[in-house]
Amino acid sequence: MPISREIKAEIRKDEGKGASRRLRRAGFVPAVVYGANQPPQNVQVVHNTVLLASQKEWFFSSILDLNVEGQVQKVLVRDWQKHPFKQLMMHMDFLRINENEALRVSVPLHFLNKEISPAAKTAGVVISHNLTEVEISCLPKDLPEYIEVDLSTLGPGDIIHLSSLKLPPNVELVQQIVDESSDVAMVSANLVREEVDEAPAEAAAPAAGAAGAAGAAAGAAGAAAPAAGKKDEKPAAAKKDDKK
Repeated sequence: MPISREIKAEIRKDEGKGASRRLRRAGFVPAVVYGANQPPQNVQVVHNTVLLASQKEWFFSSILDLNVEGQVQKVLVRDWQKHPFKQLMMHMDFLRINENEALRVSVPLHFLNKEISPAAKTAGVVISHNLTEVEISCLPKDLPEYIEVDLSTLGPGDIIHLSSLKLPPNVELVQQIVDESSDVAMVSANLVREEVDEAPAEAAAPAAGAAGAAGAAAGAAGAAAPAAGKKDEKPAAAKKDDKK
């Protein structure tokens, strides 16, 4: 059973950018509650309460009890906007929950027993987490806060795929795994080896030899040029003697 937390809110009467700025200066976050075939409702929540809660993993994947002036509604956090560089929550959207309709929610993955796995005890092995959350579908009463992934048997070179994930009862993955090509690796234990590349050092000597050979060839060509010029002068002189 999911654990619900309570967030207190008040009805927000003023709308618009100016009203939202005034709310933020007063220490509140403007928010909207919608869904469950009911009209949207503008509310405001205490900023520090929401900011502290947003630092908890459960805040974005658990069902919350949104208490709006005494009226409690089951909701999920559906969207939020934070300031680009300040610790400031700008706006929030809450989705009302219908207990009889399945939800599509992204829940975090908790990787357990990594330290005792054979891969972690092998030198030069790096364990990579390719996924940190998965999207699931289930009824609100079956929504887990997280899904555990046991790494106790993970060895060097092993890969744990999405298809091997053990889901809680009545919980399904949104992503359909048709065959191996559509299966996603959640964790992989790769062996990293340090290789020393000596090819550039070995290639330096032939390169130097080639440069020396090129220089020698250039010198030979320069020496040959004057000799060629002398040969050209003799026929010219011989022609002048013939004319005399």
